[in-house]
Amino acid sequence: MKDYNLITILGTTATGKTTLACELANEIDSEIISADSRQVYRGMTIGTGKDLDDYLINGKQIPYHLIDIVDAGYKYNVFEFQRDFLSAFQTISQKNKIPILCGGTGLYIEAVLKGYKMIEVPTNQSLREHLESKTLEELTQILSTYKTLHNRTDVDTIKRAIRAIEIADYYSNHTEENTYYPPINSLIIGIDISRDERRKRITDRLKKRFDEGMIDEVKNLLQKGISPEDLIYYGLEYKFITNFILGKLTYSELFSQLEIAIHQFAKRQMTWFRGMERRGFSIKWIDVNTTTKEKLEIIKSEVGL
Repeated sequence: MKDYNLITILGTTATGKTTLACELANEIDSEIISADSRQVYRGMTIGTGKDLDDYLINGKQIPYHLIDIVDAGYKYNVFEFQRDFLSAFQTISQKNKIPILCGGTGLYIEAVLKGYKMIEVPTNQSLREHLESKTLEELTQILSTYKTLHNRTDVDTIKRAIRAIEIADYYSNHTEENTYYPPINSLIIGIDISRDERRKRITDRLKKRFDEGMIDEVKNLLQKGISPEDLIYYGLEYKFITNFILGKLTYSELFSQLEIAIHQFAKRQMTWFRGMERRGFSIKWIDVNTTTKEKLEIIKSEVGL
């Protein structure tokens, strides 16, 4: 066996990452750590694509971590993800299993694979007040001027963009915390998909999620007391459906605008992954249309199983 102590499966939205990770976990008797910035929230299931049915294979429950760990309304961050990832990683490793990290949030994946020593970033109220009148486009431009690692994938709302700038600004003026981080040597598998096929899959999946009750899911969150502002903060499905419920969008506008936003999100995800390669990560890309059996054989061969 090669000296990998982690297998990472990444890709844009709608590439079947979860299905592959679950099949692999079943095949090698392992457990999955989710690397998705929104699947951590309870009650946000359809909109975040948790696909929990995938974790049940032939009656066997595949163990997973970092899904449904905080309440909706909370603002989970990369510092907390790295902390929680390490806890799950050590728990699984102590069972003599190779953990499987699976997701599409590039910042989270890169933070744990590189072992960045993250700092817990406090609120900067004066900076927020300075930025709150700016447009999303202006905020995105400001964010691009920082060289520090920060999330440029999920900044599709003004509040998320301001928080990203707040984090980047703090890091530019503070050094990393001197904390121990175990060496991670991960095989990184990327699911490669053409632009046209990705667009088709996104559209088909979006229709399916509406049929499954995604609007009702958001209504339920609002009825439980989650503020519209908090749901809009999470972006994509929760942003657009909340605005639909508030009467700011027609159903036709909801679908078309959300569809475009998800396509744009997937493009940003791919840009991040290509950036990871430029930053020294070696990603083995496997075509999305390769059969699951062939994908598993490729991964097991790479790991040395």
